Amino acid sequence: MAYNEEIARRVQYLLGLFPEEFTEKKMFGGIAFLYKGKMTVGVVKDELMVRVIAEKMDRILQQECVRPMDFTGKPMKEFVFVSQKGFVTEEQLHQWIELGLEHAKNKL
Repeated sequence: MAYNEEIARRVQYLLGLFPEEFTEKKMFGGIAFLYKGKMTVGVVKDELMVRVIAEKMDRILQQECVRPMDFTGKPMKEFVFVSQKGFVTEEQLHQWIELGLEHAKNKL
């Protein structure tokens, strides 16, 4: 299992509550959820992968459960990993999805 399927199911359920339409794509050894072809959030192993607009990166990275996405060995621009402690509740997970959706809409 390349990604935690339970986390992916939680994300899929919450995405269904949004009026926007999302697509799924295998990326980074996990699964990503895209809005109009732009990545919003995803699941890699047991972590949530989130796109964050540049203006919010410093603030987001100050959270204990967040680290730069270093999939290639160096931090990737506007990507973070969130440990499971950061999305215990559905409300927390929803906030991460909103952050990822904000990034995608900002890139359209």
